[in-house]
Amino acid sequence: MSVAYTERLAEIGARPSIGSIGDSYDNSLAESVNGLYKSELIRRRSPWRHAEHVELETLGWVDWFNNRRLHSELGDIPPAEYEHNHYARTRSQQQTPTPTRT
Repeated sequence: MSVAYTERLAEIGARPSIGSIGDSYDNSLAESVNGLYKSELIRRRSPWRHAEHVELETLGWVDWFNNRRLHSELGDIPPAEYEHNHYARTRSQQQTPTPTRT
């Protein structure tokens, strides 16, 4: 998993910030998401009854974060919608035949 994670970070140009290599804190994107998670969910809704309560609320937060949160840098649409649109455009561009001379 960490090899795939590292390769994906390299593909998108994410660079490590402060942290040890191979942990989830080795780039600023992960640090930002971890900070949002803590401030928007963990601290805001504590105290927690038990670990299962945190796990269930985390699942809901991740779903909201990816599928319903409006992101201003993406044109005020959710990240999942932006990703879907991106891959739909990419597929249609790949299927467009290149003109050839006859």
